[in-house]
Amino acid sequence: MPLLVAGLILFLGVHSVSIFAPGWREAQIARRGERLWKGLYALASLAGLLLLIYGYGVARQSAMVLYTPPPALRHVALLLMLPVFPLLLAAYLPGRVQQMAKHPMLLAVKLWALAHLIANGTLADVLLFGAFLVWAVADRISVKRRAVPRSVPGAPPGALNDVIVVVGGLLVYAAFLFWAHVWVTGVSPLG
Repeated sequence: MPLLVAGLILFLGVHSVSIFAPGWREAQIARRGERLWKGLYALASLAGLLLLIYGYGVARQSAMVLYTPPPALRHVALLLMLPVFPLLLAAYLPGRVQQMAKHPMLLAVKLWALAHLIANGTLADVLLFGAFLVWAVADRISVKRRAVPRSVPGAPPGALNDVIVVVGGLLVYAAFLFWAHVWVTGVSPLG
């Protein structure tokens, strides 16, 4: 469990600099340059991600069950996951889906975390998915309060972007549902 917690602190901590210390972030970029800042940010994020993935795997081996969700909630979780991959793509492919969602990446993280919280009840699950849900809510509030919105790199706006978002996102969802989730986690979301 300590590795999972350390990974969460590092990964979400790095991703929370804009929430809790935006002035410090801007000062670091001005002092070090944007490329170095992004490089250090990426390295710290990767280290945190690898640590939390490994820590989650270790924590699952001796899982403490906090609650046992009813089997019907697995179906609800599958439905909640349906828009997640299209929303992830919409974050980088400007179109109507992106406009409607406003912040599609954060919405995707919230849906992903909620779906996993209602389908899983171990301490490791609650820590991992609960932390991501709290972070996404806090970041969304922070984005609303930000005086100057930051641009997200992505493709140029285009009419085909929404088609790519929906079709591509659903194809990625199907790949995760039938293959990739088992490959990544060792657990089938279909039971």
